[in-house]
Amino acid sequence: MNAIDNLIEKIKQTNNPTVIGLDPRYEMLPKCVTDKYPKTLEGVAEAIIEFNKELIDNTYDIIPAAKVQIAFYEMYGIPGIKAFKETCQYAKEKGMVVIADIKRGDIGSTATGYSNAFLGRTPIGEKEEAIYDVDFVTVNGYMGTDCVKPFVEDCKKYDKGIFILVKTSNPSSGELQDLKLQNGQEVYVQMSELVEKWGEDLRGKYGYSSIAAVVGATYPEQLSQIREIAPHTYFLIPGYGAQGGKASDIALGFDKNGLGGIVNASRSLMCAYKSDNWKDKFNEENYAKATRAEAIRMRDELNSFINN
Repeated sequence: MNAIDNLIEKIKQTNNPTVIGLDPRYEMLPKCVTDKYPKTLEGVAEAIIEFNKELIDNTYDIIPAAKVQIAFYEMYGIPGIKAFKETCQYAKEKGMVVIADIKRGDIGSTATGYSNAFLGRTPIGEKEEAIYDVDFVTVNGYMGTDCVKPFVEDCKKYDKGIFILVKTSNPSSGELQDLKLQNGQEVYVQMSELVEKWGEDLRGKYGYSSIAAVVGATYPEQLSQIREIAPHTYFLIPGYGAQGGKASDIALGFDKNGLGGIVNASRSLMCAYKSDNWKDKFNEENYAKATRAEAIRMRDELNSFINN
């Protein structure tokens, strides 16, 4: 199945346009998990795996997708990379769509190598092997078509998808992305048009392409503008919750059918047991139940705006 159609089907099945970001730092993990393992790289990786699996077990039936940010695993060396791979595999086994947040951006054989590792196949002698085999990756396309093309080719060949950075949620994104070109349009507008073009051959039955975009919730005017510019482009929308993005603003990125985006939440879901909403209802040992409760609250809040 076309990658974006598969994601949309999962969203419709769960009635939930959200993705849980699994971006764990060791110091964020509850002591009931970390106290089980030695304070070594291997022990940290084991603690992260347990934490992630518990969150997945408690949310896979209500959240359609998991976004796994590789930086929070690479920082723990080889054991961390193993934890990344095991987390991705476990989420897929539970039926979740898996987005590897890797933000790769390079050209030629280097871009091909990145794409082979995460989306395609790696040649080994006379055979080819899937290494991480996730459903989507994030891509920094600001080097142009050369850095996107290898990913697009693997998307076509293996029914995968990519989310290309267009307008990011960070405060300083405007230093470059909001600059005006000679034709008078902003850089992020040009990138929106390119993503829409790059995805023309990968549109599915819902009219959206597996070549998708990252558009931050923290810039609602641009979110609405890009929705008009790129009507066939699905959005991965970061910035909800801890970064200040509001459900009412996020709704601007969706179409009249309630489709068009999937909203990421990382810290607000992973650390829900520490939040004002849930710290009096769930203790540390019930951290995953707090995450589930927050996921339901987030789902209902988003749907109240998206579907109106």
